[in-house]
Amino acid sequence: MARTASLSGFPEWLPEERLVEQHVLDTLRRTFELHGFSSIETRAVETVGQLLRKGEIDKEVYGLSRLQDDEGEAATDGGKGKHDPHALALHFDLTVPFARYVVENAGYLAFPFRRYQIQKVWRGERPQEGRAREFTQADIDVVGDGELPFRYDVEIALVIAEALGALPIPDFRLRINNRKLAEGFYRGIGLDDTAGVLRSIDKLEKIGPAKVAELLKTELGATDDQAQAALKLAGIRTEDTSFVGQVRSLGVSNELLEEGLDELEQVIEAAVKRAPGKVIADLSIARGLDYYTGTVVETVLVGHEQLGSICSGGRYDALATKGNRKFPGVGLSIGVTRLVSRILSQDLAKASRSVPTAVLVALNADDTWGEAQDVATQLRSRGIATEVAAKAEKFGKQIKFADRRGIPFVWFTDDEGKHQVKDIRSGVQVDADPATWTPSDEDLHVQVTGTSPE
Repeated sequence: MARTASLSGFPEWLPEERLVEQHVLDTLRRTFELHGFSSIETRAVETVGQLLRKGEIDKEVYGLSRLQDDEGEAATDGGKGKHDPHALALHFDLTVPFARYVVENAGYLAFPFRRYQIQKVWRGERPQEGRAREFTQADIDVVGDGELPFRYDVEIALVIAEALGALPIPDFRLRINNRKLAEGFYRGIGLDDTAGVLRSIDKLEKIGPAKVAELLKTELGATDDQAQAALKLAGIRTEDTSFVGQVRSLGVSNELLEEGLDELEQVIEAAVKRAPGKVIADLSIARGLDYYTGTVVETVLVGHEQLGSICSGGRYDALATKGNRKFPGVGLSIGVTRLVSRILSQDLAKASRSVPTAVLVALNADDTWGEAQDVATQLRSRGIATEVAAKAEKFGKQIKFADRRGIPFVWFTDDEGKHQVKDIRSGVQVDADPATWTPSDEDLHVQVTGTSPE
């Protein structure tokens, strides 16, 4: 069970909880690399101008300032505040910094560039379950130079479905829409402020259709018929490509709408074949950030929908530009901390022990510490995590220490140099050679397994 953080919004894990998080991170890293994604890391700090260049979300941004300047007096920003485009702030996601990274390093990258990035991000949000102020994200993106084939939109969704499917989590669904489809539909019914409509539709699950309709009418000037048409589109949700017929039955004609329909149909068609039951077409998905231009994705845990999206993202065609040169991309971001918090709070997975150590080398006497270290060195040289007891207490106390730490084996060496190892769980003790003995695969490394709580 995850503890409540002493500083709200900044979670910290106990050792056994951290092992669960590391298992999640290692699984994601392994899956991403199997699909050819390269790891990068960008700086934690960006200029405010860079962070806000594609959408006003400055309420989420943590600005940076020093308590003292170089002369030792209280530092000020001269009244500029965080809206000064040259001021520094912590990044609130990894996509905007990645776009900057691509532009600055374009001459050194091979396109299409496939990257994954696992880092901390910071947002000034009100802390609650699933929403922390400091948290870890795991992103994958593919970025092209000038153009990026739509096929990558399909691939990204399949990679994420595979990565999430390898984690000890409940069943999940990737809910996918296409901004072209939505924007084309809105234009087709006479609503030209498509960004405004998308922002209103993005609030559908929070405030309900009646209030969204009211927003569309009062803030965007929509008629009642237009508002109802937008809500009808958002109500379409299918596990196959039948959404195409349902959209066309609404009787709206627009070229961009047709383009978006075709793209979404390709994603869903591929997913039905390669990730059956994991992906649905959900035309209520809008994504609030302005830089998305095509495919948009949100992912929920089945039975845990109140947690919100655990993975989101989509296609962005103009986020990264350099003069007339554009670097279109598509990517998805997994909220690792949100996911791990739910895993721990619901006991959805547990580590087989609380420490990586597999063996504790016991001491017969304090002057045998050197010999014990020699044994530990031999075991470690073969990848067996080993500790040496701190002092030569009674063997019973040393065994109890190992038990409290979750260490499964205790190693003994008698005065004549004979070695034995004891499995303190079963009580079985056998002769062993530190040059050859190896525990089972299950005991060699910490195992993180899913559970099925009632």
